[in-house]
Order: sequence, then C-alpha cells, then structure tokens
Amino acid sequence: MKLFHMYIKPYLIQFKWSIIVTVFLGILTVLAASMLTFTSGYLITRASEMPATILLLYIPIVGVRTFGISRAVTRYLERLTGHNTVLKILSNMRVKLYSILEPQALFIRSRFKTGDLLGTLADDIEHLQDAYIRTIFPTIIALFLFFYSVVVLALFDWIFAIFISFCLSIIVFVYPLISLYILKKHQLQLKGIRSQLYQSFTDAIFGLTDWMISGRKETFIKEFTRKSKKSDEIQKKLENWNQSRTFQLQLLSGVILIFVGVWAGKAALNGEIAPTYIAAFTLVTLPILEGLIPVSQAIERIPTYQESLQRIENIRLHVPKKERLQVQLNKTCEPYIMLKDVTYRYEAERNAALEKISLSIPYGQKIAILGKSGAGKTTLMQLMLGVLKPKSGKIQIGGNAPDMYGEHITSIMSVLNQKPYLFATSVKNNIHLGNQQATIKDIENVIRDVKLEDYIRSLPNGIETQMEETGQRFSGGERQRIALARILLKNSPIVLLDEPTIGLDPITEADLLETIFTGLKGKTMIMITHHLIGMEHMDQIIFLDKGKIAMSGTHEQLMATNERYRQLYLLDRGF
Repeated sequence: MKLFHMYIKPYLIQFKWSIIVTVFLGILTVLAASMLTFTSGYLITRASEMPATILLLYIPIVGVRTFGISRAVTRYLERLTGHNTVLKILSNMRVKLYSILEPQALFIRSRFKTGDLLGTLADDIEHLQDAYIRTIFPTIIALFLFFYSVVVLALFDWIFAIFISFCLSIIVFVYPLISLYILKKHQLQLKGIRSQLYQSFTDAIFGLTDWMISGRKETFIKEFTRKSKKSDEIQKKLENWNQSRTFQLQLLSGVILIFVGVWAGKAALNGEIAPTYIAAFTLVTLPILEGLIPVSQAIERIPTYQESLQRIENIRLHVPKKERLQVQLNKTCEPYIMLKDVTYRYEAERNAALEKISLSIPYGQKIAILGKSGAGKTTLMQLMLGVLKPKSGKIQIGGNAPDMYGEHITSIMSVLNQKPYLFATSVKNNIHLGNQQATIKDIENVIRDVKLEDYIRSLPNGIETQMEETGQRFSGGERQRIALARILLKNSPIVLLDEPTIGLDPITEADLLETIFTGLKGKTMIMITHHLIGMEHMDQIIFLDKGKIAMSGTHEQLMATNERYRQLYLLDRGF
C-alpha cells in the first residue's frame, strides 16, 4: 500500500482528467456494445414478426448502425487517450529514476548489477503500463458495468437481479481473488528468475572474454539453460491455469446466459416485458460478461506490479541522498594522493582484494600499477575514485576522502579506459564533452596535442566528421586519441589510465604512450597496465600480487635489483 501511495496514486491525481476521460470512453464502449446486441436482438425478433411496413424496423436498424459505429469510435478514442496517458506516466517515472541515478553515475556499478538496472529501466517501468491499461482501467469499467447491470435488471425484477448479482459476483470478485491466491507465488518466482536471467545475460555479455579464457563457457551455458527451463515450466503452469480459468468462466457465462434467457421467456409469458425483448435481454448478456471476465486477469497481476515497484524503490533507497558533504576542489590546485593501510574485501569473497596497501603519490608523479588479472588493480582504481569505500584504512585526495567529493570527483580525476565511449556525433562534439565552455580554438589545440591535427584536417568535414556509434569509423588508436583530447580539454589534475593501449599493435601502442606522456606532462598520472612498455618514463612502479604490493620502485631500481622485473621487461620488449 505504501508503494501504491508513492508510485501510483500521485500519477492518478496528476493525470486524473485524462484517466477519467479514458474510463468514461471505456464505459461508453461497453455500453455501445451492449446496446448493439440489445438492439440487434430486438431487430431480429421484430423482423421475424413480418411487420406491415419496413418503417417499423427503421429505428432499430439505425440504432444497430449507430451503436456499431460508436463502439468502434469510442474504443479507438479510449485506446488513444489511455495509452497516451500511460506513456506520459512512464516517461515521468523514467525521468524521475534517471534524475536519481544520474548524479551518482560514477558509483552505479558498485551499488547495482548492470542486469538489475537494465531490468528496472527496461522491464519494470515498462511493465507498470499494465497496471493502468490491464488492471486499473478494466477493473473500474467492470465494477461500473456490474452495478449498472444489476440496477437496470432490478427495475424489471429485483429478485432475479439479486440472483444475477450473486452469479456475476463469482466472476467479478471470487475468481479474481482465487487467481490472486493461486498465481501470486508462481508470478513472483517467474519474475525473480527472469531478473536473474537478465542479470546473468548482461554480466556474461560484458565478461564474455573472461568466460572464454577461463574455459567455463559450458558452465555458464548449462546454468543459463537450467534457469530458462525453470522459467518455461512456471510460464507453462501460469498458461495452464489461465486456460482452465477461461474455460470455467466461459461455462459460467453460458449458465448465466441460459438463466437470463429463461427469465426473459417467463417475464414475456407473465406480460412483464414484450416477447420481442426476449432475444434482446438474452443477447445483451454477452458484452456485459465480456466486460467482466478480464477482472480476473487484471487482479492477478498485482503481485508483479508490487515486485516491480519494490525494485524501483530499492534503487531509490540505495542511492545516497545529497545531504552528504560535497567538496569541490579547484582544478588549478595540486592534490596529493595518500593511501594508508587500505584493505578491501568483496562480499562473499574469502580473500581480500586488497590488503594493507599504503601509497604516497605527490602531485605530478607518474605511477604504474602492474599485476595479473585479479591482483587488485581495478579495485584500487575504484577506491581512489570513491566508487568503493575501504573496509579499513584511509584514502585521501587533496586532504579529503574520495567519497566526500561525490559526483565532483570527476572534476578532479579523469579516466581513460580500454574502450572509451564515443557517441554517434561529430569529432568536435565528442571532444567538447570534456568542457562545455571550451572554444573551437581550445578543441583545435587539444587535437594538435594528441597528434590528430593532420588526420582530422584530411577528413572531408574536418572536426565535423561523424564518428558513428562507439566511434567505429575510426581505428582503436584514433579513438583513444580523441578520448585523450577530451580529457586534456577537461584539464583535471589527476588522470587514471586503465589499460589504454590494450588491443593496439606495438608501434601504435608506443606512439600513443608517447602522446599520453607528453599531453599529461605536469599532471598526476596513474596507469594500470599489464605491459611494461614505457615504464622507463614512470616515477614509481608498483606490482600487485594477490592484493598486496609485491614490489615497488623506479624502473632503474627494479632493473638493477629485481630479476623478475628485469625478465618481464625484456620479455615484454621482445628480447
């Protein structure tokens, strides 16, 4: 009920007139369908009496045509108004959720799994349109139809009206509650499994290489197949119940139709209604029952709506509020980085990802962090960004903990990763993202700094050349240079490089590293890498192994004193 008041009721109030119009049009549609069958039944019976003149049939004929056309028109207007209203509601909900997530974009992956976010943004919010279209609107229309039918029938025979109200109550109240009770568990199970499949699939896509390298491809496929089969089994149970319920309701509808037909015949014999209305009263039962039957499906969906709303609420609750201190650091200052006895352990992991890490990085130093996969390099970077908080120990950047800066941490630290995202727009616009206040001259300067000036000039449209989605029109090295130009334009004092040369050939890699060292001269540069190329330019080299610092020093020191480093360096250089 709390979630209803938070996520459904406000929109019912905000769009109340549109919703009222939608429900009104829905009621008109059902009434038009009812009057169509009622008039048709009367017309058939009246025509069978072979009246003396066709004029006696003219009015019911016009009525049939009028109600037939009006039913189609009101149905179209109802769908148009209802879907338009619901799409506006969903749009508002997406904007609201995005406004919660966007300021904390840097920290999203540490708090949520990608599959959960995709499931919520794509599935849960989209699923809530059914709350209006398939539950709220049909239920209100059905309740109106139920009471309207009973009241109208009571004008002719109140005893029979009570009996029919009892029969219709089975359709409107009993079956929906039974469906809700029987299907609640299965629906929640199905939604949970589909959420897991969403999460597993997205995680697998992002980590496809890891699955292939680890040799656990078959394990993933078997587990994914098992969950898919379980999802199919639950879905089959739900479909079996729906088919069974539909059959039972159709049987009940047939019984009610017979009762109404018998009553209409007796009423005609007793002179309470004209014989020409027997077929009319009997046939009018069909559209009424058609409007009542969907209530069972409407009510049974409530648990899935609650589950979707709960997932949205969980995201809202897990995003920190802005009451936290927001510290902004002037980008012209020289932030000192200090880590003291930093330890971090992931949940459900036995060993610490990092243990007792202590580092001092004066402003302007170039630091290389090396180590094999799983050594803790990425965890260390996320800790410095404030994405993760250490379980023990202390991290300070410019005298403050990283999480104290909130989203402003991006004005202090820029990241050039393995695959920087480039948008399907021009080269100029992609670089301009680094600093919205930058001039064309500033953009041209950073293009020159990353050694793309001649290449960009050779393009037909220069800096207005479209990059296409993810920058696929350009080579890997060119994409990295454009991303580097964006960082130079941003001019943040600290730059983190996460495997920036991975996937490049040795010549391109060496040329790009030279450009990086030149462009970032005077800034603090922390490079995470597997390669030892360019280590002679570093002020400090740190080797991580199983979350601990295995060796550290300058290139010269390690070459002179550490045989392992010397062998790795020579091997990396091809000697």
